[in-house]
Amino acid sequence: MEDILKVGIITKTHGIKGQVKVFPTTNDPERFLDLDYVLLNTGFEYKTLHINSVNFFKNQVILGFKEINNINDIEKYRGKDLWIYKKDAIPLDEDEYYIGDLIGLKVVTDEGKDLGVLDDVLETGANDVYVVKDNEGQELLLPAIKDCILDVDLDEEVMTVHIMKGLL
Repeated sequence: MEDILKVGIITKTHGIKGQVKVFPTTNDPERFLDLDYVLLNTGFEYKTLHINSVNFFKNQVILGFKEINNINDIEKYRGKDLWIYKKDAIPLDEDEYYIGDLIGLKVVTDEGKDLGVLDDVLETGANDVYVVKDNEGQELLLPAIKDCILDVDLDEEVMTVHIMKGLL
């Protein structure tokens, strides 16, 4: 489990004063209104950037930073990820999990069969889909619904699932 969570990706610059357009990877883009700072993954380090302006345009968030006031200083970070510390994240409801906490969980059936490891989470319109990879590299797609996902134990790092008819 990681102590940081990705909240967005810088897509391009906005204007000449160092603002950027960000594609949010959080369920609630308005969440940026409550953030004081983000961590910019430069590829070499995480750089703290204090947010001084937040605006919204279509499906993107426009952010300005205290440390940057020139397009030339931010342009090199196009495509880079923005992160926050998990302690600053919005509290989750019961049966909600951060994707980063789920990746790598051992997946077993309610009958005790080992299916593999949760390798990825596909975010779709209706519900998420969990990608489970077995020892041979084969993938099994499981819908993230209560009928299929019976239990998630982050302490034991195990997800228990029920294989519904037609999934195998």
